[in-house]
Formats: sequence, C-alpha cells, structure tokens
Amino acid sequence: MSTRPSKQQAAREVIDILHEISTLLSTHLDRTTLSLCVSLVENGVHPQALAAVIKELRRESGQLRSGEVQHG
Repeated sequence: MSTRPSKQQAAREVIDILHEISTLLSTHLDRTTLSLCVSLVENGVHPQALAAVIKELRRESGQLRSGEVQHG
C-alpha cells in the first residue's frame, strides 16, 4: 500500500484548511458549504459571482427572518 493519502483524504484536508481560514475570516460557512463552493469554482463558476450570490442570499434570508420582505 502507498503511504500517500487517498484523493478523498486529501480533499478532506483541503476542506479542513479552508474551513480554518473561513473561520478566521468570520465567513460563517460550514464545511459542507465550503465543499460545495469549491466544487462550483472547480466547475467554472466565477468566484466573485459566487460570493455575490452568497451575500445576496444571506441578505434576503435576513430580511425574511426579520419580516422586512413584503408578500406580493
């Protein structure tokens, strides 16, 4: 057997490191969300566009929670 980590283990380590960075930057992204974001970027989604969508979703979610969104 090889002593090199499997691709799955390597991916897990990358997500762990990204989660540590995310925590330091107070992004409030969990490991699952970070993993999905990495997959999206690896598949061609523009990182800045993804960040903008996340920010917008958070803004809208906050409005829904506070009752600021008017029902049509």
